[in-house]
Amino acid sequence: MSDNRLDVDTLVVGGGIAGMQASLDLADQGYQVALVERDPSIGGKMIGLSKVFPTLDCCSCITTPKMAAVAHHDNIPLLTYSEVESVASNKNGFVAQVLRKPRYVQEEDCTGCRSCELVCPIDLPDDENEFGRTSHRVIYVPFTTAVPQTALIDLDHCIYCGKCIKACPPDAIDFTQQPEHLEIEAKTIVLATGYEVTPYDAKKEYGAGKLGNVIDALMMERLLAPTGPYGRVLRPSDGKQPDSIAYVQCAGSRDLTLGVSYCSRVCCMYAIKQAMLLSGALPMADITIYYMDIRTFGKGYEQFYQNAKTMGIEFVKGKVARITEDENQNPVVRVELIDENSRVAERTHDLVVLSVGMLPGWNPQATFGVPVAEAGFIQIPDCNVSPTVTTQPGIYATGTAAGPMDIVDTIMTAGAAAAEAAAYMQNHKEQEPAVPEAAPAMRDKRSTVHA
Repeated sequence: MSDNRLDVDTLVVGGGIAGMQASLDLADQGYQVALVERDPSIGGKMIGLSKVFPTLDCCSCITTPKMAAVAHHDNIPLLTYSEVESVASNKNGFVAQVLRKPRYVQEEDCTGCRSCELVCPIDLPDDENEFGRTSHRVIYVPFTTAVPQTALIDLDHCIYCGKCIKACPPDAIDFTQQPEHLEIEAKTIVLATGYEVTPYDAKKEYGAGKLGNVIDALMMERLLAPTGPYGRVLRPSDGKQPDSIAYVQCAGSRDLTLGVSYCSRVCCMYAIKQAMLLSGALPMADITIYYMDIRTFGKGYEQFYQNAKTMGIEFVKGKVARITEDENQNPVVRVELIDENSRVAERTHDLVVLSVGMLPGWNPQATFGVPVAEAGFIQIPDCNVSPTVTTQPGIYATGTAAGPMDIVDTIMTAGAAAAEAAAYMQNHKEQEPAVPEAAPAMRDKRSTVHA
């Protein structure tokens, strides 16, 4: 590896749970893997979740060991805060041009001690990790378990007071840092570009993001997480502990008005999971889930649903038409109750959670030449037989880059993508013409000459 060139076996794009798993599976087989992540830390969205369903295991306990394994693996060069700008094919596979964005902190020198954060005088809302519920300094480490533990500076808000320079023990602050361009040559590519959620402010019927106590499911995940902004569940408008919480299902899926006609597959289960966690965190709270259909398709999922009902969580079959608020900022849900002869009712709650759906995290078509399907996810020609193989030989898709799926399926497809990439490289290695061995007389002649 030179300063601006890297030769590897596989380029993995995306450092969430899918990208990390695929990287580790390949690296453990002896392949060199370059992992490129656009954010300052790997971990993806999973590191911000509370628990996984249906086992209710801690997400951080699953994700942080994988993050550490990736960071310390000898076969994985890790490139965070970087983006793939272009990809071209060559006789050996692919050549990718990668932009490394400046942190204005020398990554090799920073120890993550956070002395710079302590002296920085400017606070900014943490929109990336906490949806603006908390703040961070202009110079900051993204979050407590970030990998790498390297600070970065938001130069747009920096006042150049110089306090961080004086406080940094290894003298790692560098305001002259410029974007760097790196060329990566790889035999295969694994796309693990993840997902985004449908905007919770997209539907004017649900308040269009203007109702203070209507939030989306990712915000609730942060409220429930042990590393969350408040350390407990509080409603945003006034810090009150909610006594009545409602979930509105299909708030971002199966909705042609949003252009999302498909089911996102995870919304029912994460709503049930969160409702069960809320029952433990707020034992006296009333929790209601308004749903059209409950889809519990995975192993143990139906039993998980039945357990939630026995815990006293109310499941109401009905379509929520509108959400408004009263004079105390309590959300008022107008719903058609299907099991009560389609009677229309209005119910008041302290907090409403919209079960938003999944959207493609990024369109790779222009950069990688991989076509996308109608919904915008990467097109997989034969998803039942080869769920990670794209139309482009040597390029594979894993996790929610290929479509909505839960964490279990994401990890499974990550292993499948790694296996496909390894098989592809092995097949091409076997097809390479062998270099003919020199005849004995020629070997003797060369020996004589060199002697």
